[in-house]
Formats: sequence, structure tokens, C-alpha cells
Amino acid sequence: MAPLPRTDGPSGFFWTSGSDGTLRVLRCDGCTRLVHPSAEFCPDCGAGDLAIACVSGQGSVIACTLDRHEFSPEFPPPYVVAVVALAEDPRVRLTTNIVGCPPEEVAVGLAVQARFVQKDEVWLPVFEPSAEPAPPVKLQAPSVVVRPPARVDRFEHRVALTGVGRSEFGRRLARTPLSLSVEACRTAIADAGLTAADIDGICAYPGTVGLPGVSEGGVRGLEQALALHPSWHCGAAEVPGQAGTVIAAMLAVAAGLCRHVLCVTAVSTTAVPRLDATRDRIGGEGQWRLPFGAITPAHWIALYASQYMARYGVDREALGWLAISARRHAARNPAALNRTALDMDSYLAARTITTPFGLFDCDIPCDGAVAVIVSAADAAGDLRHSPVRVEAVGTQLAEPQSWDQGTMTHQPNLFGPAAHLWSRTNLRPTDVDVALLYDGFTFNALSWLEALGFCGVGEAGDFVAGATRIGPGGELPLNPHGGQLTAGRSNGFDHLVEAVLQLQGRAGARQVPGAEVAVATSGGGIPAGCLLLTTDH
Repeated sequence: MAPLPRTDGPSGFFWTSGSDGTLRVLRCDGCTRLVHPSAEFCPDCGAGDLAIACVSGQGSVIACTLDRHEFSPEFPPPYVVAVVALAEDPRVRLTTNIVGCPPEEVAVGLAVQARFVQKDEVWLPVFEPSAEPAPPVKLQAPSVVVRPPARVDRFEHRVALTGVGRSEFGRRLARTPLSLSVEACRTAIADAGLTAADIDGICAYPGTVGLPGVSEGGVRGLEQALALHPSWHCGAAEVPGQAGTVIAAMLAVAAGLCRHVLCVTAVSTTAVPRLDATRDRIGGEGQWRLPFGAITPAHWIALYASQYMARYGVDREALGWLAISARRHAARNPAALNRTALDMDSYLAARTITTPFGLFDCDIPCDGAVAVIVSAADAAGDLRHSPVRVEAVGTQLAEPQSWDQGTMTHQPNLFGPAAHLWSRTNLRPTDVDVALLYDGFTFNALSWLEALGFCGVGEAGDFVAGATRIGPGGELPLNPHGGQLTAGRSNGFDHLVEAVLQLQGRAGARQVPGAEVAVATSGGGIPAGCLLLTTDH
């Protein structure tokens, strides 16, 4: 049995109201705005007077994905996950399932009507095609108002990236995340020309799992395994993208808390998303997605890709060129896990995971760890390699931190960090020599290209066509190491490593000639962040 939401909390009314066939959400008594998911305060007026209100249950599909891969036995494929905008207020969306028609017929713009499926005392709202016409839903790419810098001097200029390290990477290595993290950390320390005694800070993503003891490569485990005694440490998932831990380390170094911070992440094929039918009832954000089989980032990102492709008339070949380009780059990277050439016919013929994503749209699950050292700028010049300077970071939140209530036109939460980045530097997108863009899925990188201004909104399909601009020797080499699509999942840390190697001229056969400016992004959903890096001039 699929996991069911709790009915004893503030959202309980939503999950039980379908017993009489009526869909209910919250309404603000002050400004009458509909509010969903359940919240304590109105996002418009801030009032706390929210009351339960009946709605028609009519709506329009604004995003959909047809799952053809069994992520969990609780949800045998095929089935459709969709985001439905309510007719009364299209800002209110429900992640749900579409039933009552062949799954292949579900498309963006389909008019639907709510019906309910009872499981125990829970009434799950699903939707079926409606004879009533769907009201038009107008979605806009995020418009960002950037806050001006709080100070003239930039904290970024007080730090440098001085060492990088990777552990062994592979599929099912039968090694613990801690052992991989230690290997990556020792390599990064040696790469910088430091010793363990020089390290006075640790920053781990996402941090320690579990309570005290040696664990999965978090601060506790590393401190013990490497015999470190840091003056500062951090381990948290709520940072601007996975590499937000590096930005946190930069802040600590710039503030004088420490001189050399070891930043590390580890990935494991044992930590794959699964549903457990015996688990307790679920609350929090998971309750709005998991009961409908939207259980992995593949589902969540595919929904955005479907809206983007319908909105701008983009076909799967746009995604395919990103996958093909990644393989062309991987041919020059001996560490890439998949270096086999890929053409468009093979890309399109690959088995479907969840539309529009096929097998080659997804990164490679693997075991491995990556480490980066952040040092004080005045210490960096004495180390082993020429330091990589940080010109600017982008971290601003500019839209709701939600998988279905914010923008649906692109991957969420990219336009804020991108606009913020360019507000902190005089450099422009045309100055970038190499782009390291997060690619847990092909659509992530496509969204970053537009958010960062390398092409106009809706123009990325034309920009990547033929993979010439973004391929080896192109005007904007994209992920010269092959990215996560070929080199393996790394929480985006490998993108930072590649940026450092490119700017130091150490990338070997894949070196971009004369690379002096690189942009590196992290975050395949919410939240996200980016860094602009330069050579040491």
C-alpha cells in the first residue's frame, strides 16, 4: 500500500474532505486568496485568519509526466503524475494523478475535474478529463528584483579555491561513504600542498546522518577519521544548492573564523529513493507528492520539463543534444563512467524513465566523494597551485521554495541566484569561457543556460542544437568533464573541481584553451546557487 498522509494535523481537513465529493483548500478571510498547501499565514497579506473553503474541483493540467519505470512496487507503471492548477485561482496547484483516460492522452492544457479515491480514512484527490473547457493559465518566467550588495567590498575576494580531490568513483563499490570522503579529503589536502594540521574548518553536504558516532561522511565522521579539531564546522542541506556548503565556508574564511576549510560531499548507490509500505503516515512536504507516486527528482523535474516544452514548442531533441554533448566531452575524460559515443537515434530509442526523460537524460548513480578546499586569499599564493579566485556568488531566493506552487516554466529557483550573481560583478555572460552547469537531468542544464543569460528565455533549444556551441571547441564548452550525465552523480561538486582544473590549466586532453572565467552551478531543484570563478590575475 502506498504511503498515506496524516489526518491528525493542520492538513487533515484536506485529506478527509473528499468523503462528500468536495475539494477543499484554505481561504484567507482578509484578502480572499486561496492558499495551498496548508499554511498558517496568507502569502499575500500575511494574515493568519485562514478558513476552510470549498472549491469546484475543476482545473487545468499545467505539467505532466508519464512514468514507465518502476521506482516502487507501490506504483506499477504506467501512471501519470500531473500538476493541476485550480480554475478558481491558477496559483493554487495540486500534484496529483490523472485517471479515467489512456495515459498517453494526458497533455498540458487538458481540462480536468477532481474525483476521490478512498484509502482508509484518506480521500486522495485525483483528476479525470472534464467536458468543461479549461481556463487559460498564464505562466511567466520569474522576474527577479535583485537586492543591491550590502557592502562595496566583496567577501568573495577574500578567499580562493586552493585544492580539489576525488575519491574512487564507480557503481556499487562496496565502500562506505566515510571511506570515500576520507580519500577525497586527503587528496584535496595534498593537492593544495597542505597538511591535515592546516585544516581548521570542515563543511559537509548534507552533513552527518544519524546521532553521534562515525557516520556517512559528515562533520562528525570526518573530524574523527582525519583527527581534525576545526575552529568552525557546518553540515546542512538548506544552503544555496549542494555547493552552498562551499559558499558557507567562504563566509567563514572571509570573517576570519578559519584559514583553510575542507568542503566535502559523498554519494552512494545505497541511498536510492524507496517507499516503505510499513512506514508511518507522512506529513511535511512529502505528503503532497508521495501518495501520488511522485517519489523521485526524476518525477519532479520532468514535470517542469513538460511545461517548458509545451510552452516553447521544444521537442526532445533539445534534451538529446545535451546528452550527446556530454558523451563527446566524456571521451576526453578517463575518469568518466560512461565514455561511449551517443547519437540522436540512440538517444531517442532509449527506454523511457518518466516522460520526457529517457535513460540518457538522467545522471549516473554511483559511489564516490569530492572535496574542495577554501582558503584565505592571503594564504593562497603560498600553496601548491595557482589559486582560483571567486569573482561572485549567486544565492538570492526569488520565488517560492516549492515543487509546484512557484514557477513551472523552468527548473525552480534558478533565476534568483543567476540574477544575483551578475549583480555582484562587472563581468557578463559573454566573458565566460567554460560553463559547469548542474546536470542531474538534461533539463537542469537547459534551464541554467537561460537563467544565466547565455541565451534568451525559450531559446535554449536552438542554442544547443547540434551540440556545436556547447561541445568541445564550441563557444561555450558545457561540462568538459562530461558532467553528472557521464562522470557520475556528485551533488554538483565535480563541476567545481572541473572549474578549478580548467582555470589552473590542469584539465589535460579536455582543457579549454585560455580558460580564464568559469561559472559553476549547483542545485537540481530547490534551492540552488552559482559561483563565478576566475584565474589568479
